[in-house]
Amino acid sequence: MIVCSCNVITDHDVRNAVSGADDVVRHAKQIYGCLGCSAECGRCARTIKTIIDEALGSCARACQAGCPHNLTAANDEVHDHIRDDFGLAAS
Repeated sequence: MIVCSCNVITDHDVRNAVSGADDVVRHAKQIYGCLGCSAECGRCARTIKTIIDEALGSCARACQAGCPHNLTAANDEVHDHIRDDFGLAAS
C-alpha cells in the first residue's frame, strides 16, 4: 500500500527501512532519510510513525520504558552513575 503519495513510499518500504537501518528508526523524518527523500506535504507522517511502531513491535514499547535502544535514557543513566561514583552534583 502506498503511504506517501508525494514520494511514492509503500508500507513495505517503511518496514524494510526500519529493519535495515543501522540505528533504531523512531520518526518519519528518519525514514525519508533512509529512503533518500524528504517530506513534501507531511500527510503521511502519522501513518509512517504507526508503521514504524508496528515494525519495531515489542522493542518500541520497551524503548518507551527506557530500553538500551533509547540512547538518551542510556546516556542519562551512565551520567547518573558517574555523578554518584564521584560525588558530583547533577547538572
